[in-house]
Amino acid sequence: METRSKKKSIVINIMIHVALLFLAVICLAPIALVLINSFKTNTEIVANPLSLPTILHLENYIGAWETGNFTVGFLNSIKLTGCTVIIVLITSSLAGYVLSGKRIKGSGTILMYFMMAMTVPIQLFLFPLYYAYAKMNLIGNIPATSVILAALYMPLAVFLMRTYFLNVPKELEESARMDGAGTAQVIWHIMRPVVSPGLITVAILVGLQSWNEYLISSTFLQGQKKFTATLGFLAMQGSFGSDMGIMMAAAFILIGPIILFFVCTQRYFVDGMVSGAIKG
Repeated sequence: METRSKKKSIVINIMIHVALLFLAVICLAPIALVLINSFKTNTEIVANPLSLPTILHLENYIGAWETGNFTVGFLNSIKLTGCTVIIVLITSSLAGYVLSGKRIKGSGTILMYFMMAMTVPIQLFLFPLYYAYAKMNLIGNIPATSVILAALYMPLAVFLMRTYFLNVPKELEESARMDGAGTAQVIWHIMRPVVSPGLITVAILVGLQSWNEYLISSTFLQGQKKFTATLGFLAMQGSFGSDMGIMMAAAFILIGPIILFFVCTQRYFVDGMVSGAIKG
């Protein structure tokens, strides 16, 4: 019986690994094709997009960087993403702390509101938001635009942070209160180190979504000096849509930092998701 169960577990493990390997190939194959074709000329890509380049055409990257104005675009993307992440982390952590222990009346109603807000499309608010921002001369203002993105990602972030705060033992806060700690001290010195995996998870999720965001940034960030890296790439399609080599190079310039960032932070992201999935 033991031998049979061991063989069965080995077969199951092999099947799981084969399935995971197959999914990994499906996910990585398009990225690999973009990288390979970014070093080829347009003629080589049209002739055979699956072939390896005979000569590495690094001029594709130089042309893509200059044409897409990625120097300005990356700086704007970093500003937009950074402001959005900071706003979301501060507000969602405070809201998650308050809603985790039912510290205020109507916390259930507030949670229901956040749940309903996740189902409302942002397109419904574009016109009134644009009108209000135009009246306040905030069109093209990156920090002001990050406030809209933060509001868009806030419901999910609040739910995640509330889950992490629920996992914190009540005895920690009670002992800190008995020692005379105030609310700010409890949140910063007691709660923050414990829920740090949640903060990292929220920062990664919001950061990736903000970096790739198109609708809000294209509406409220007008003018090439305010373009993010995503908008700079999409602006290239009109002039260089026929030159696939430059477009592939621009695409990899855009997704390369995201891949590198996720590879460096995936351990923290997985740990944070696992530690926050215990209680809800």
